[in-house]
Amino acid sequence: MEALLCKKLGDPASASVGNESESSSSPIEVIRNYPIPQLNSPTAVRVKVKATSLNYANYLQILGKYQEKPPLPFIPGSDYAGTVDAVGPAVTNFKVGDHVCSFAALGSFASFIVQDQSLLFGLPKGCDLVAAAALPVAFGTSHVALVHRASLSSSQVLLVLGAAGGVGFSAVQIGKVCGAVVIAAARGAEKVQFLKSLGADHVVDLTSQNLTASVKGFLKSRKLKGVDVLYDPVGGKLTKESMKLLNWGAQILVIGFASGEIPVIPANITLVKNWTVHGLYWGSYSIHRPAVLEDSIQELLSWMEKGLITIHISHTYSISEANLAFSALRDRKAIGKVMIVFDDMGRPKL
Repeated sequence: MEALLCKKLGDPASASVGNESESSSSPIEVIRNYPIPQLNSPTAVRVKVKATSLNYANYLQILGKYQEKPPLPFIPGSDYAGTVDAVGPAVTNFKVGDHVCSFAALGSFASFIVQDQSLLFGLPKGCDLVAAAALPVAFGTSHVALVHRASLSSSQVLLVLGAAGGVGFSAVQIGKVCGAVVIAAARGAEKVQFLKSLGADHVVDLTSQNLTASVKGFLKSRKLKGVDVLYDPVGGKLTKESMKLLNWGAQILVIGFASGEIPVIPANITLVKNWTVHGLYWGSYSIHRPAVLEDSIQELLSWMEKGLITIHISHTYSISEANLAFSALRDRKAIGKVMIVFDDMGRPKL
């Protein structure tokens, strides 16, 4: 099978992907004849992967800057969708040919993956497998953050930073499903138009507008006091500026640090203003609260089927173009999700 192997730490966007017959300075290499994984338990299921999603965590992991550091070499990758290829003798939930999606700690950047049946989610026939592969991590992160942790309601104002990225655009949509007033921040006219098309009530173009002034002007026009929930996958100076907009009793959802800078949230201001700060490491729920993840993804699949949320695919690539995929992610070219698709020579949709 084809698999993308991380053999050393480094920037996967920095050079062309290597292979067995061609050396490269890239930390990642495509192995064309990697062993197909075998069923490892009676309830194991092998899935032929159709598509797998790139998340910023995958990029950080190959750089060696993620909180979990697997031993080298490893196959990166987390969420995916595909078709059941083989099942163990005790599998009761799935049969060969079923369409499924799921997520894993590692291993989805390969044409086959094995997981226990309890970790798979069935998909209806005719479901877009590429879209389904983009759902678990990005939309799962936003759903757990906004619905489970913040209990976002229709009476609240939500501010989403990095709103055109993978987790950001999912937070905008989930905010609208919850009935909240959604303010989105992004950079560039194309991203602004995209976010407006998703139903954002107000969009700040950070290339030409000041976040504080723009948001305060909008809040005044709606006779609103401030922001109730801050969804922050960016960090850095933007977090500090956003804190000026928060209401008494607001909630801060710490999702990530795409800016590369970890912000300081002053404890004294948190105390005086009665803020609640939620750290959200979505992947750890699979260990500590797996039922929360299961319920979350089931609800998201239901929303997707009903058309309440839309999975926007920004770029698709083949496995041999993984460096270009990571480049699109690193350089913030993506509006929505970046995907690796098997059996297709995917070219970027620009």
